[in-house]
Amino acid sequence: MLGSPEPEPRGGLDRDPDDWVTGDEPMTAAQRSYLDTLAREAGEELPADLTKAEASQHIDRLQGKSGRLSEESDS
Repeated sequence: MLGSPEPEPRGGLDRDPDDWVTGDEPMTAAQRSYLDTLAREAGEELPADLTKAEASQHIDRLQGKSGRLSEESDS
């Protein structure tokens, strides 16, 4: 709960996207842009009508596939 005297462990960052309250809403513009870049780099095509939760899952998968996260943390 936001503003609670007892903060959520890790601020809820590890919550499964399927459990998000807004997970079934269309992906955000930022997700779309980043996912487009990751998919192009991976040589994949994805549907343009993904939900926020679906986009997040694809982003996580493609980041792991591309090594983008490890490259960014090395900078």
